[in-house]
Amino acid sequence: MLIKAILLGLVSVVAVVDSRLIGRQNIGRPLILSTLAGLVLGDMKQGIILGASLELMSMGFVAIGAAGPPNMQLGSVIATAFAILSGATTEEALSLAIPVAVAGEFLSVLMRMVIAQFSHVADKAIDEGKCKKAVHIHLWWSFIFSCLVYFIPVFLAVYLGTDLVSNFVNAIPEVITKGLTVSGNLLSALGFAMLLSTMLSKKMFIYFMLGFLIVAYSGLDLVGVTLFAIILAYILDKVFYGKGANV
Repeated sequence: MLIKAILLGLVSVVAVVDSRLIGRQNIGRPLILSTLAGLVLGDMKQGIILGASLELMSMGFVAIGAAGPPNMQLGSVIATAFAILSGATTEEALSLAIPVAVAGEFLSVLMRMVIAQFSHVADKAIDEGKCKKAVHIHLWWSFIFSCLVYFIPVFLAVYLGTDLVSNFVNAIPEVITKGLTVSGNLLSALGFAMLLSTMLSKKMFIYFMLGFLIVAYSGLDLVGVTLFAIILAYILDKVFYGKGANV
């Protein structure tokens, strides 16, 4: 269990690498993190299923000003680990993801408060002419601290066993659990609706209808339709929208 706890902690660090080291490449999305967690625990299929549901839920979260949405990165990894290790249902895992994500956002707020203090240390280093030290503080101190904030909760949740997480879930009143399940379903619907809203534009609607007709009449499965879409996107990019295209 120690090795699994360490590996899952490193999976959560992927979210930090995505946001603080290499820019937003979307490798820290719930779909990716849950899939990696499932791979570590030997049940990649369940990881993908949970990741897809959590991804739809996270689409319904919007950051407004300084008010950040729940931390779905931590919620995704811990909920996926809980579901696979304890044999919990998808609904139970999803109902766990939201309170864990809310607690994770509280940790994120504390993390940002501490990181803000690093700026003062960097300013002092600049005043002393130690520019290289200021660069290290800006790039690495905040990154390493963020990694610890993500790694430690996941490591402890997995290493101390699913009983700890189960007790946490059982301590939640049933009315709240049901409410979280319903709200999770609503957030999934909202996320899917937001995704559809981008497809219903004048430029994208024709491709949406094309995909619908292919699925309805060709008999292709999801993999076949996806491969067809990739080829079509490549052709459109190179022929119609590429640098050498006559538009």
